[in-house]
Amino acid sequence: MNYKKLGNTDIEVSTICLGTMTWGEQNTEQEGFEQMDFSLDQGVNFWDTAELYSVPPRAETFGHTEIIIGNWFEKTKKRDKVILATKVAGPARNYLRNGENSFVGKNLEEALHGSLRRLKTDYVDLYQLHWPERNVNSFGKLGYKHKEYEDEWSKIEDVLLELEKYIKAGKIRYVGLSNETPWGVNKFLQLSKELNLPRMMSVQNPYNLLNRTYEIGLAEISVRDEIGCLAYSPLASGYLTGKYRNGQIPKGSRIERDGDFWTRYQKPNMENAVEEYYKISKKYNINFAQMSVKFCEIQPFMTSVIIGATTMEQLKENIESVNIKLSEELIKKLNDIQKIYPNPCP
Repeated sequence: MNYKKLGNTDIEVSTICLGTMTWGEQNTEQEGFEQMDFSLDQGVNFWDTAELYSVPPRAETFGHTEIIIGNWFEKTKKRDKVILATKVAGPARNYLRNGENSFVGKNLEEALHGSLRRLKTDYVDLYQLHWPERNVNSFGKLGYKHKEYEDEWSKIEDVLLELEKYIKAGKIRYVGLSNETPWGVNKFLQLSKELNLPRMMSVQNPYNLLNRTYEIGLAEISVRDEIGCLAYSPLASGYLTGKYRNGQIPKGSRIERDGDFWTRYQKPNMENAVEEYYKISKKYNINFAQMSVKFCEIQPFMTSVIIGATTMEQLKENIESVNIKLSEELIKKLNDIQKIYPNPCP
């Protein structure tokens, strides 16, 4: 396994992060336990979850993933072996605290304590803001339209002050962002420095061969300011494994189960781009999924790549991607496809 520092801390996290969002929906608790056992044995010490999970999010399964992780901690007594990340949801889900999902006051208190209770732990290593309170382009949305009189959102300095309370109380070690913009990341870093408040250590945003928009504005910030990317969806919901090629929809797959939810990658030119990337993997005799994950891992702005497997075969394949090497020639060919089909699924 490979490891990198989390932000400017001394914490070393595995460059493969165990994603957990399918546990409690596509995966049973027993399957989650098996994934955690195997991942830890392979040196994966960094796990990511969220209060919102399982996914697709539903009121009936809210918090179920954290419960599964907490039960594993209780059973194995291995909480100290894991760098654990979870998230507080932003506005939009009415079943979470009646839809009042701000990052300050009672809402944040309830969210954090709820996660700690379900996870059966006294602290989380990385507490992330799942998506901003303010109006932003996230989850594939483009064409930002500023609302002069948008819904009220918490000031960034107030959010940092709120998080500081729980850091001082020992309930949070470090904090991070998710689905955030360059403007947002810069503001958080600027205000934390100016006001001597907690510093954001990571940005969990999408990054894969079909969506390299992180490179446009956030990559430079990540490198210069030591706030690395935690890439989610490195396999583009499975499209970068090749299993959906030629219109195939395997039984039990995410698209077969919940196709209406996973529309982010069902875009013009997606199939063309996937086919070209697939041809490169075949030409160089490299597993397509492993090539896709490794491409993410080697980026200079990357801290860790979050994998989300529903089978043990997929999990082993994804973790083993750390052992493959991509030649300069192969990387050039991947970049050439990006030029022909630039970010078909932003």
